[in-house]
Amino acid sequence: MRKFEDSYQHKGLRKKLVDQLRSKGISDEQVLQAMNNIPRHYFLDSAFDKIAYEDRAFPISEGQTISQPYTVAYQTQLLQVKPNEKVLEIGTGSVYQATVLAEMGARVYTIERQKKLFDLTKQFVLRNQYPNIKFFYGDGYEGLPTFAPFDKVIITAAAPFIPPKLVEQLKPGGKMVIPVDEDHHQRMLRITKNEDGSISEEAFDNFSFVPMLSGRNG
Repeated sequence: MRKFEDSYQHKGLRKKLVDQLRSKGISDEQVLQAMNNIPRHYFLDSAFDKIAYEDRAFPISEGQTISQPYTVAYQTQLLQVKPNEKVLEIGTGSVYQATVLAEMGARVYTIERQKKLFDLTKQFVLRNQYPNIKFFYGDGYEGLPTFAPFDKVIITAAAPFIPPKLVEQLKPGGKMVIPVDEDHHQRMLRITKNEDGSISEEAFDNFSFVPMLSGRNG
C-alpha cells in the first residue's frame, strides 16, 4: 500500500512551481494559492514523486495525461471561479483539475468516459477531503442535464467544435473554457452565454491536449 506524505521538500518544490507560474503570467492569487495547497505528487505514480512539481504533463493510465500545471492554472484563471459556483468538468483524468476547482470552493461535477479511470477515482486519496467533487461515468458531449444549469463549464480535452448540449447546460451569464481544434494545435476559447441564449467567444493562446472523444469507453 502506497504511503502518502507531503514533506517539507514537496512543499518547497510546490512553492517554487507556483512562483514559476506567476512569472509565466498567472496572476489570479486564488488559483495560485489552491495549487500551492494541493500535493500534486498524490495524483501521480510514486515513480514521479521527485519530478511531480516540474511544469510539464505526465502520463497516467489509459493513454491519458495529467495536464501541465501551467495549463491547469491558465484554464482555471480564465474560468473566473467563485466559491459555491456549480462547475461542470469534462474529463476527470487524474482528478487534479477538479481538486484545484474544489479547493477554490466550487461544487464540481466531473465526467470521465474511460471506465478504468472512473473506477480509480473511488480510491482517490483526497476524496473525503473534497466532498464538493461529484464523480460521473459518461459521455462528456452529453454533459449532465439532470444537474444543469451550471455556472461554469471546463473541458480538459481538445474538442473539434463547441458541444451544443454543454452550451445548453450553462446558465445565462455562465462561462465555458474549452480548447478547440485548429489544424495541429488547439486554441483556448472562453465562451460566455448571453441572456438571449446566444454565445460570445474570446480566443486566447494555443495549447496541446488529448482529443475529446464521444461515447463511453468501458
